[in-house]
Amino acid sequence: MYCNVKMCSYNRVIKKERIILTINLTQIQSAKEEEKIDTAKRIRQIQGAFGADGDIRVYFAPGRVNLIGEHTDYNGGHVFPCALTIGTYMAARKRDDRKLRFYSMNFDNLGVVESSLDEFTPDPDGLWINYPMGVMWAFEGRGMKLESGLDIVLFGNIPNGSGLSSSASLEVVTGYMLKDIYGFDVTNQDIALIGQYSENNYNGCNCGIMDQFASAMGKKDNAIFLDCNTLDFEYAPIVLDGAKIVVTNSMVKHSLVTSAYNDRRNESAQALKDLQTVCDIKTLGDLTDEEFEAHKDAIKDEVARKRGKHAVYENQRTIKAVKALKENDIETFGKLMNASHVSLRDDYETSCPEVDVLVDEAWKIPGVIGSRITGGGFGGCTVSIVKDEAIDQFKANLTKAYEEKVGKTPEFYVVSIGDGPSRLA
Repeated sequence: MYCNVKMCSYNRVIKKERIILTINLTQIQSAKEEEKIDTAKRIRQIQGAFGADGDIRVYFAPGRVNLIGEHTDYNGGHVFPCALTIGTYMAARKRDDRKLRFYSMNFDNLGVVESSLDEFTPDPDGLWINYPMGVMWAFEGRGMKLESGLDIVLFGNIPNGSGLSSSASLEVVTGYMLKDIYGFDVTNQDIALIGQYSENNYNGCNCGIMDQFASAMGKKDNAIFLDCNTLDFEYAPIVLDGAKIVVTNSMVKHSLVTSAYNDRRNESAQALKDLQTVCDIKTLGDLTDEEFEAHKDAIKDEVARKRGKHAVYENQRTIKAVKALKENDIETFGKLMNASHVSLRDDYETSCPEVDVLVDEAWKIPGVIGSRITGGGFGGCTVSIVKDEAIDQFKANLTKAYEEKVGKTPEFYVVSIGDGPSRLA
């Protein structure tokens, strides 16, 4: 579900006990009745131990899907993600000592994992607690001291290893919880930046800002057109008349730390360094397609040249795609999604054979406007825009082809675009 981490030694206590927070469901405030029902269901799953005493609060932060603009965030380009209505639920309560107790319903076999505010050292086995611990460490590093420990219970309904940003969702819900419980003066944008910082420096995953920003700044029925170089952004309404966004899970888990993700960052950095010998630029996002083609020979390494090409062209595709969406030109948007996948497959090489099967089969189906890999890659999910009348055929055809060629059954999610983090109870 989260990046694997291999860093310093870490002393932890794992107790095989179930910890439960008892929550008054009548406290839940949600915008829509169906969301109330779903939220109540999730919180019933969380309720139980740690006892029922104290001020128990419940929070949620969404996962994300990126419609277009992949691996552009750390290259100074644009992205176009949206928050989802699936994500991470967290129940938390202050303690009267410095102890931290964590329990994840998704990793029930681990039982209770104990740590302390006095030992911010990453777990060497890559336990999921590295993510909330990293955020706490980053808050304290900014002078926001946690005066007492916490009991924390989590439940996530983002598919494990799907590339829909379970780690960013966990970081954001942790930051939002700390802001609320301790009264810290931070904005949601601050929380996104803190989450990115902690993942870079505590977890060792050199991610860009997109995932945390999408989770922290999500807006219902809108995607976020974000300039990752300046953090300037605008919300763009997603109006898909007669079509839906469908996420398809390849069931191939990815791990950004143990994959070639950091290699891609280094190769892109080399491309930038070489181009800077002939161009006055700060990031690859500063270049147009034409400018890249005019100066690409400055990049001596062939692999680095391919990575640089993707970063430049993908940024321009994202700008064009948002323009097309604003003009209600969904067909052009879909073609740019398809071109994005080809670039990620051939130039950035972050796709994999299993995901390529899903995309290739999707392209064959009438009514599929566009389809591409989404997220960091090396597994995970595809995102497709599919006309309403073609969704059933889309699911059937991809399932049949994928089972025959890969031997696995994909999962499908017709997704809704939701808001950013919130306190639920």
